[in-house]
Amino acid sequence: MSHCCPPSRSSGASGEVALGPATNADGLLVLPGGAFRMGTDDADGFPDDREGPVREVTVAPFAIDAYAVTNARFAEFVDATGYCTDAEKFGWTYVFAKFVPAALRKGAPRPQQTPWWIGVSGAYWRAPEGPDSDVSLRQDHPVVHVSWTDTLAYCAWAGRRLPTEAEWEYAARGGLDQARFPWGDELTPDGEHRCNIWQGRFPVHNTEEDGHAGTAPVDAFQPNGFGLYNVSGNVWEWCADWFDPTNRSMRGGSYLCHESYCNRYRVAARTGNTPDSTSGNTGFRTVADLSA
Repeated sequence: MSHCCPPSRSSGASGEVALGPATNADGLLVLPGGAFRMGTDDADGFPDDREGPVREVTVAPFAIDAYAVTNARFAEFVDATGYCTDAEKFGWTYVFAKFVPAALRKGAPRPQQTPWWIGVSGAYWRAPEGPDSDVSLRQDHPVVHVSWTDTLAYCAWAGRRLPTEAEWEYAARGGLDQARFPWGDELTPDGEHRCNIWQGRFPVHNTEEDGHAGTAPVDAFQPNGFGLYNVSGNVWEWCADWFDPTNRSMRGGSYLCHESYCNRYRVAARTGNTPDSTSGNTGFRTVADLSA
């Protein structure tokens, strides 16, 4: 698993841009579906992730969130149901080391291969960096520290579901055929940052040229041709599919991805994690089936 990808609990501590679609009564973007070319054969991809080969896939019409689920929306769910997340049940979750106060870093468990992740006791979605942190100023940021299992509980309450990988990629491409990013093939066209990823030298220095060190508001940057925001970078998004026999799929990359080692903010990129794993760079968005 790549360095920017969330650690598992088992790891031990250019075409035409389509016109924006209509929205349904719940405010979801209604996408027409159809055939598109999924995956990539690019040399800078990750063959072990089975990004390719490029193949034609057809998806039925569906509706999807323009944004990742926010802290405010997840709070409505928890307040209405009393739901307890996996991070709360385990009593800890993974936080990027630079966000952890020095007092919590000392002696905290770290995965051997990715020591920039720290298992922080008392961290969870309302306290994303530990007991003395909160999301009061991040209500419009994506909720993090949610497991795949947690997302299913939210979806059941909201009358939604997680997207399949095919639906996610179709939506993330925004009508472009085989472009590397939701906006085209250049990462920073005319020097403009279009997503929240790591700039500088990971993991020691982030220049924050895109304006963000951690998560960004869900409506940061420009939407793609279908009206979706932040399908590249910001937070990994859980999908419905299995990545392999033990891990569920995740898409989109996060604020910790960098081209030097993990350019998984490309729309064809994918990774996976165990269904109970949680971290400070993992969230989700939902979809809904359209009535016949």
